Amino acid sequence: MDRTTHADGHQETDPRTDPRTGPTTDATTDPKAGPGGTRTGLSGSAFVPRQENLELNLPPVFTDSAQEREHRKQRLAGACRVFGRLGFSEGVAGHITVRDPDYPDMFWVNPFGMSFRHVRVSDLILVDHEGQVRHGRRPVNRAGFVIHSAIHAARPDVVAACHAHAVHGKAFSSLGRLLDPITQDACAVYEQHTVHRDGAGAVVVEEEAGRQLAAGLGRHKAVIHQNHGVFTVGESVDEAAWWFISMERSAQAQLMAEAAGTPHLIDPEAARHTRDQTGFPLAGWFSFQPLWDEIVRTDPDLFE
Repeated sequence: MDRTTHADGHQETDPRTDPRTGPTTDATTDPKAGPGGTRTGLSGSAFVPRQENLELNLPPVFTDSAQEREHRKQRLAGACRVFGRLGFSEGVAGHITVRDPDYPDMFWVNPFGMSFRHVRVSDLILVDHEGQVRHGRRPVNRAGFVIHSAIHAARPDVVAACHAHAVHGKAFSSLGRLLDPITQDACAVYEQHTVHRDGAGAVVVEEEAGRQLAAGLGRHKAVIHQNHGVFTVGESVDEAAWWFISMERSAQAQLMAEAAGTPHLIDPEAARHTRDQTGFPLAGWFSFQPLWDEIVRTDPDLFE
């Protein structure tokens, strides 16, 4: 059930929805934050309302794994619909995965050859780390299995991972460089993403190539695979999807800015400050909620 937090710390639950995990509550050092970074909790963000009697939606907490599984699958189907609406489709390329709550060595994923715009909860397939479809009748994208199984195996903390051949991300990947901190939005991944150059441009179908890409991701929340595109991870589908969307838009902004001139970089101290305020897991989850609300209203069949 979704929780609502009042400024005085009181929490209420909304039985109409199926939420996920609770927030972090303090700022602590975390290797996922990247060099010198912190993973800022709820209390560390300036965006939390200080005024009394205001409500802030938070991720869900589950005591029943079946409910959690259904929730994760709903978010996965919804994220696919959002990716389709935003134009991230490129034929059969693109995959979003979420770890099963009972079987951590298995993940749910959109089926191979289905449009992002058409994915429903009932269409999702369950795949193990050997590439076997354990639930569903449709095949898995070989590249999706190779990459995502390696990421889920290497990073037990990762619940969800996203990749699509979105135009600006793949164009930017050809430069073989990190996103620069030229906007506040780009600062969300400052020192928290990396570039992987091994196998640049080669279709990732060999398991060793998937393991190399997972190693290239390291403890970061995103990796740019040169001549391929962007991969993002998170503690929820919502978080991973938002980092992907944000990086795609930041890549577009940087390409446009550099086409017009030489962008001025945000200084490192200011970039880290902005990252600590906007780049922690709960911030990623929360940023995705307006897109989730839109897709639920316009595409109710995704729950079928």
